[in-house]
Amino acid sequence: MTALAGLPENVLELMRSGSIANYTTVSAAGMPIDTPVLYFPEDDLSSFNLTTGLSYPAKAERARRNPKVGLLLMGRSDEPVISIAGVAAVRDADLQANVIRYVAEACYTLPHDPDWALARQAVWYWTRMLVTIAPARIDWWDNAASMDRIPHRWDASEGTVFPGSDPAPPGKTSRPPKWLEKDWRELADQALERGAPGHLSVIDEGGFPRPICLNSIELSETGFALSLPRGLPWPITRSACLTFGGIETFLGEVSGESGSATMIVERSLPIFPMTRDMTQLWEPTPETRSQLMRRLEEELQRRSQPLPSIPIDRPQPTEGYRRRMERMKAAGAAG
Repeated sequence: MTALAGLPENVLELMRSGSIANYTTVSAAGMPIDTPVLYFPEDDLSSFNLTTGLSYPAKAERARRNPKVGLLLMGRSDEPVISIAGVAAVRDADLQANVIRYVAEACYTLPHDPDWALARQAVWYWTRMLVTIAPARIDWWDNAASMDRIPHRWDASEGTVFPGSDPAPPGKTSRPPKWLEKDWRELADQALERGAPGHLSVIDEGGFPRPICLNSIELSETGFALSLPRGLPWPITRSACLTFGGIETFLGEVSGESGSATMIVERSLPIFPMTRDMTQLWEPTPETRSQLMRRLEEELQRRSQPLPSIPIDRPQPTEGYRRRMERMKAAGAAG
């Protein structure tokens, strides 16, 4: 029995078998920040789980500070588009358990398919903070073509009690490295040239950040001109994040209505080396590895936990992994 009983079966099926979601948190300054992530739901869909490396903990620490988060799930053009406003709980009291869970979910779908003997050495990647997200509200459209209409909606029962995060460890979060920064116009040209899809996130009236897909994006003198679905049930006038696959990410103010909006860019975020070049997950440059290990060691010390052990042999994949693989194979056969 699913915790979301009453939703259409095609919506539930995409939730169960999808793999990548746009995940948006809110910064201390009140700015939404969107990052694509691998997600893996509980079997009953009571929560949608994701992780971030302890060496780059911002996605989890923002959720611990402000548990209102957003997820966007999309599949094929004929499948639903699902927007989830959820309440997050961060789990980092047992990092070894997080490693075992994440390895079983992710180690059979590694970028660039490295040998496991090499991949398991990337302790900076496998040591993870777990974020579990319980849905508070779900909006969905029947498919991408229907997004000019008001979506269907589901709300959690009144009085629902959402789990809280593990206590924050003592001390300050470790200092982040100074990754590559470019002028935002140069990054914008780069993103548009490679034809990457863009996703816009704003904060709705309930304080939840809501990522959504865009129809088209054009560069302007001060930012971007955006064409977006007309059926969004929240206003597009406030602080915003525009990201292209989590590589080029821009923060600023957006305003608009009736399917069009203008975003004025205030700044762009540094580019994380392992996002720009996925081979660095397993064989980072000496400087990148040094920075990742520095943060990992400092965060472990804050939690008084040892460096987790990465399994010598890959564990059996989860049922969730098998569902994701069946979807990917079906999509490959259809293509």
